[in-house]
Amino acid sequence: MSAVTKVYEHPKYKNVYVVELEDGSARLATKNLVPGRRVYGEHLYKWEGVEYREWNAYRSKLAAALVKGLKELPVKEGQRILYLGAGSGTTISHVSDIVGPNGRVYGVEFAPRVIRELVVVADERPNLIPILGDARMPRKYRYIVETVDGLYADVAQPEQASLVADNADMFLKDGGWLLLAIKARSIDVTAEPSEVYKREIETLKARGFEIVDVVHLEPFDRDHAMVYAIYHRKK
Repeated sequence: MSAVTKVYEHPKYKNVYVVELEDGSARLATKNLVPGRRVYGEHLYKWEGVEYREWNAYRSKLAAALVKGLKELPVKEGQRILYLGAGSGTTISHVSDIVGPNGRVYGVEFAPRVIRELVVVADERPNLIPILGDARMPRKYRYIVETVDGLYADVAQPEQASLVADNADMFLKDGGWLLLAIKARSIDVTAEPSEVYKREIETLKARGFEIVDVVHLEPFDRDHAMVYAIYHRKK
């Protein structure tokens, strides 16, 4: 592996870093909340006494959205975030890095086998709370999750926008943000992805979301788009 020649904060995204390597390449990274620990086999980089974790855009849709130029990264230090479709910990661990020890990330995952892996990650990350649950039934984890600043969703379900809006109505503060990874083929395998994106975005608008940006994630993820929106709670 090439040696690190420079690390600096990304000029556009706070608490995201660029690692420049001796071979001339560059990587996105976050400061490792748990130094010495990897989550998904990612590279660890040391620079000036600080350890950084490579944030692989081929493994993380949020990293892909940043590489593709998402207007801004709404994830901030100290925030409370509800993460639907947490998986085994890849992207949510980087969100955990960014919000830091004073933040909190509630990770909802439906698959028992997968959440066992997430629990292992959470054991070392006090700001990460794994929840075995179905994102279509937010009332079932209402006793665990507080009001949150942001909602991140990566769920392979039809009616993604509707279930996200249901969770927003229950947990997301007025003016809170949404990042939704739309998987066109999970919603309708017969429709053109552009039509699926349009339909889901119209659902979000009808449920109180103001669309800030939409980025397509090719070549990192085919038939995927990341939607960034702000939630306006209906009076």
